[in-house]
Amino acid sequence: MLAKTQDNEEIIERVAALDIGKAELVCCVRVPDEDHRGRRLQEVESYSTMTRSLLGMADRLACLGVRRVVMEATSDYWKPVFYLLEAAGFETWLVNAKDVKHLPGRPKTDKLDCIWLCKVAERQMIRPSFVPPPEFRRLRDLTRYRADLVAARTAEKNRVEKLLEDAQIKLSVVVSDIFGVSGRDMLAALVAGERSPTVLAQLARRTMRRKITVLEEAFTGYFTDHHAFLLGRMLARVDAISGDIAGLDARIEEQIAPFVATVARLDEVPGINLAAAHAILAETGLDMARFPTAGHLVSWAKYAPGVKESAGKKKGKNSTGHGNPYLARVLGNAAAATARTDTFLGERYRRIARRRGAKKANVAVGRSILVIIWHLLSDPDARFHDLGSGFYAARIDPERRRRNHIRQLEALGYNVTLEPAA
Repeated sequence: MLAKTQDNEEIIERVAALDIGKAELVCCVRVPDEDHRGRRLQEVESYSTMTRSLLGMADRLACLGVRRVVMEATSDYWKPVFYLLEAAGFETWLVNAKDVKHLPGRPKTDKLDCIWLCKVAERQMIRPSFVPPPEFRRLRDLTRYRADLVAARTAEKNRVEKLLEDAQIKLSVVVSDIFGVSGRDMLAALVAGERSPTVLAQLARRTMRRKITVLEEAFTGYFTDHHAFLLGRMLARVDAISGDIAGLDARIEEQIAPFVATVARLDEVPGINLAAAHAILAETGLDMARFPTAGHLVSWAKYAPGVKESAGKKKGKNSTGHGNPYLARVLGNAAAATARTDTFLGERYRRIARRRGAKKANVAVGRSILVIIWHLLSDPDARFHDLGSGFYAARIDPERRRRNHIRQLEALGYNVTLEPAA
């Protein structure tokens, strides 16, 4: 039985494609031949990536009546070209280079790449990648830089701990966070020249004072002036990065102000705090029309297993692939935080982890969080409602136990008929 499909064979009449490099780009334009019906005219030109040259190219495309311009995502070189053409009113498409592969044995040059991309684009054989609108691009720059600074600060803190180990100072064995209030006082005293374990241990505050005896043992080591010099530079670096992060947080708060209600609704989801909500909005945007279903968003984020089948057999390990690393980092941290909560998602994580391990549980719960996010962003009136950690026991476990008991009795040779109790 023949079934209808949604394939559209219509050729885009006027289209341009760009092969972008750092210093120059190649532009291929294909338009109808007005003198010969059914034929196409093609123009291939090289342009500098300087602003004046790009403005000249935009004028040329406008004179030819081109509306859609397609380009590959080449490093960060596509961004200024994309933004300039977008501001000029063109329908700009950013496409994945993997979707525009050459046929085997075909020569590869910038000019041929550009022509091939233009021919594929005019036949609508490629799809545009998601590029957020300008306000979310600015927010994305801030949240991504913040994530990089947090990683740099964490690396610097790890260097501090290694330096203390080199000096036989076992502070991290006794204190869970050596950069807490007490820990920072002790580290500052070491930099200032204090070497007495008794004096250093007395800097402990509150509940940590119960560990003074152990702290004295931890500070008995070989901390020298060389270690003090390095520790002072590392602590200054940590403080400087913390100051930069605070400045970014203030700027992010200004940028996110129009969407504060959406941030509050995302903050209700277990595992998502304000910083995570800011990062999620920056990566996905607010308009879910780009993702018709939650499955589209999950697939774009590479949180759905890939499908690879040949001769009726599924191959590979159904890995999800590599998606947006910044979004994946936020979802992974949110899933790990959820695992420690008494919620539906927390119980889901623990059930999957028992059967398939923590890594698969993290991805599965991250996918669930992403589906929740899609529903919250798709419906401005939607609010998160937790089903509770007892959902599985109340809804699924009784049914599963009933089936297991029936199978066990049938295996013993009984015919089982169940009647509900009065």
